[in-house]
Amino acid sequence: MPPTLASLVHNSALRLLARAGEDRLDTPVRWAHVSELADPVPYMEGGELLLTTGLTLDAEDPEAMRRYVRRLLGAGVVGLGFAVGVNYEEIPGALLDAARAEHLPLLEVPRRTPFLAISKAVSAAIAADQYRAVTAGFEAQRELTRAALAEGPDAVVARLAAHVDGWAALYDTAGAVVAASPEWAARRAARLTPDVERLRERPAPASAVVGGTDDRVELQSLGTGRRVRGALAVGTAAPLGTAERYAVHSAIALLTLTTERSRSLQAAEHRLGAAVLRLMLAGQPDHARTVAGDVYGGLLDAPFRILVAEPGSAGESPEPPLPVLAEDLEAAAARAGEAVLTVPEGEERLIVLAGDGGAVVAACAGYAAREAEDAGVVIGLSAPAGPGTAAAACRQAEQALSVARRRGRALVEHEDLAAGSVLPLLADDAVRAFADGMLRALREHDATGRGDLVASLRAWLSRHGQWDAAAADLGVHRHTLRYRMRRVEEILGRSLDDPDVRMELWLALKATGEEGQ
Repeated sequence: MPPTLASLVHNSALRLLARAGEDRLDTPVRWAHVSELADPVPYMEGGELLLTTGLTLDAEDPEAMRRYVRRLLGAGVVGLGFAVGVNYEEIPGALLDAARAEHLPLLEVPRRTPFLAISKAVSAAIAADQYRAVTAGFEAQRELTRAALAEGPDAVVARLAAHVDGWAALYDTAGAVVAASPEWAARRAARLTPDVERLRERPAPASAVVGGTDDRVELQSLGTGRRVRGALAVGTAAPLGTAERYAVHSAIALLTLTTERSRSLQAAEHRLGAAVLRLMLAGQPDHARTVAGDVYGGLLDAPFRILVAEPGSAGESPEPPLPVLAEDLEAAAARAGEAVLTVPEGEERLIVLAGDGGAVVAACAGYAAREAEDAGVVIGLSAPAGPGTAAAACRQAEQALSVARRRGRALVEHEDLAAGSVLPLLADDAVRAFADGMLRALREHDATGRGDLVASLRAWLSRHGQWDAAAADLGVHRHTLRYRMRRVEEILGRSLDDPDVRMELWLALKATGEEGQ
């Protein structure tokens, strides 16, 4: 504890006597300062014990003393030491009355006690307190380091909460609480998610103080690069002392090192994942399991999904979007206790193998929903697959990715394509150009007024080549329709007996929007 007015009064060598403000003697003293100025306030910083002999004071004037005492209190002076037996044989009554009225601690300093002795006592007590704080801080650092090496981040958070006599919580890259101590702190920490999100938007290291006077929370970011890798929250009932500050800084350093170490291990895991994925895509799931060992648990057995992601068409982002997606998906897997295989291919492509119906697939959908307008990432997701169909699942994901990019969507699932219509896939400039080229000669013929071949073709195809039904739709004789279909064949140079030709013509009509005119 820092020195207080009470500790100075109880110091028998100083022989100080409290004459006013006895109820405030527990106030800490930051320094002892001697001044004979009538107005020493401009030279005060707050927290001082002011020492004076009253040489320049109008100490017998009650109004002057009231103004003097009030100025001292306004400047944050915690106490006034008045030397007796020098200029005054005792503390003047006006000063004593003013100090008592304003509750300013007033200490009587006997003549045989020099101000220098009081200053030395305060300085020695401050130095001793700082030494205790530093010693306690180093001890906390050793304990936190042992916890980090032996037990991991959860133990660091628990030890830190005990050291600060409060609570502590650790957040992952996605802003979710992954460790808290005591247990009830997890609920309190979860309410700070918006504040953590704002902290994550600032380059590391960053900090913020939130909460009220009885629940003061310091938020500290974790990470050494541009992207925040996590955050630490420390809640206490009062501002942190020196020893507590040492403990917090040690915890930040240890958790940051743990984060960076995890990134190195993560890079090695990515290399392993790439080898495992290549074996899966090559149709060798048994070899893939042998290489993977226990790293991915039962993930390589059925069922799983494959996700392929690439950067979207949005403007320049302050950081590559695929690493952000990968970290979010891996954090979701860690929170759910799931295995996930992520294979970054530089900053241009990300392949993920995750359990069907798990937290990773849900986090992927959530990420796509949040980023839908920004189009920072485009994602294709396969249907559920098994060990022997990984290559087919990867092709499905790539097909879904291609459709997502054409449609301007953040995420497309292959199952949606299979369950829906093929018509939206025709909304492509290349398809439209093909369709226009295929039908151009028929349109040019119709433009001369020599017939209505496009409408006749549409009616005949829609009736599956039934002459009478198609002729009835057109309001013409079936022989007229037969003549028109022969003209279509002559103009196109292709036979309508060929099912491929009929299919291409129908899709051309669909692509140009003429199938229902």
